[in-house]
Amino acid sequence: MNIHHTRIGRGKPLLLVHGLGGSIHSWSTISPTLAQTREVIALDLPGHGLTAAQTDSGTFDGLARSLGAWLDEQGLTGIDMVGSSLGARLVLEMARRGRAGAVVAFDPGGFWQGWERTFFKTTISASIRLVRALRPTLPAISRNIAGRSALMLQLSARPWALNPALIAHELRSFADTSTFDALVSDLADGANQQGPASTNAPVAIGWGRKDRLCLPQQADRAMAAFPSATLHWFERSGHFPMWDEPEDTIRLILNATDTPPTQ
Repeated sequence: MNIHHTRIGRGKPLLLVHGLGGSIHSWSTISPTLAQTREVIALDLPGHGLTAAQTDSGTFDGLARSLGAWLDEQGLTGIDMVGSSLGARLVLEMARRGRAGAVVAFDPGGFWQGWERTFFKTTISASIRLVRALRPTLPAISRNIAGRSALMLQLSARPWALNPALIAHELRSFADTSTFDALVSDLADGANQQGPASTNAPVAIGWGRKDRLCLPQQADRAMAAFPSATLHWFERSGHFPMWDEPEDTIRLILNATDTPPTQ
């Protein structure tokens, strides 16, 4: 399984799994600090970044299969994992399968109901069409406070405060992800994420109070599926806490992954 990944730092290994349309660069706001005390392993999911898509990479089950196979290949089964959005759902799935150590999941998908499915599919599909149309001008738009605020309002509670280079890179990554549309359809129309975790290691779920993509009421369903988890609210964050509240995000990750498994 040829999955592009990077390793930085020294210490207890920690795997970072990005969200839909993202890449290893999605973690740039927190990975250098984490690497001061952890060996941070970040990957590009199949169909994202520098990793080629597999035949089933346009589905959640396909990505979960690829991730599980890669963990086996790399000897990383049982590693502590952190995921964002789609990646958060993937690390929860690895916990359900007993393949993860401690898990931290930020604003995971897969817990919507009824109209929330249509809301997710309609809004994110419209956004990606706009981003693709604007791709040649994304660097200039991202440098403009009003421009990046308009494009990132659904994903960030404070888009005007985000690093323009980060936003330009993320938006280009969204536009270039070949499996983006297929994954949106699969996630919106497929089954909800199931639990519970098949591990004694800690599970922490973090949610932005101002998430306008995976809405805050979905946190209750995530906790019902993973009743042993702890829930942490990011009061000033949208869909990506590592962008809006990086210091609090780092603190939650280190606290959750420092806790030894219950015997």
